[in-house]
Amino acid sequence: MSQWSLEKELKVLDGWQLSAFSVALTERMFPNFALFSTLLEFGDRDQVRSILDGVWNKLGNTGAKMNFEVQQANVEANMPDLDEFDMYGASPALDAMVALYSTINCLLEPNRTEAASVGNLSLECVATFIEVTADADMSDEELLVYISHHEMMQQEESFQEEVINRLAAMKSASASAIQELKLLAANEGVSNIGVSEE
Repeated sequence: MSQWSLEKELKVLDGWQLSAFSVALTERMFPNFALFSTLLEFGDRDQVRSILDGVWNKLGNTGAKMNFEVQQANVEANMPDLDEFDMYGASPALDAMVALYSTINCLLEPNRTEAASVGNLSLECVATFIEVTADADMSDEELLVYISHHEMMQQEESFQEEVINRLAAMKSASASAIQELKLLAANEGVSNIGVSEE
């Protein structure tokens, strides 16, 4: 599933489904932020977790109400500055926060372009990780082939397709269906680049 077909695949989703797609991908990226936050004592991991849970609760119509316009400022405050953190780990942590910000945008006003940007961000996050850990002697062409065939990239693409297919089959956002999607996305605490807080 390349960048181009993602837009096409998302055409089957509408309204709340676009928000659900976005939050599922953000959930999968969350450990990248959580680990960075814990190791570098940066930001407020618990606050970010509670905002992410708030999005899930809103979709499943469970739990307390949250002012998402206010939460966007809180998400921005948890975005690491890549000029300040000169290390690879800051980049996937930032990706997770940008994804959460876009997810809230999508929740406030469902938008296919915003949902696609979250999907592409997650794909790029995986591609960058593969590139950073690849053999430095590869040519550009070899690297592109290596990335597209890498197990981690294939897992990411099949995860996104699974989320789209599940959502397309849902007529309404029942609490139980949203909870199942959250469990799938949480992936037992392992992120899209194989990172875990444990």
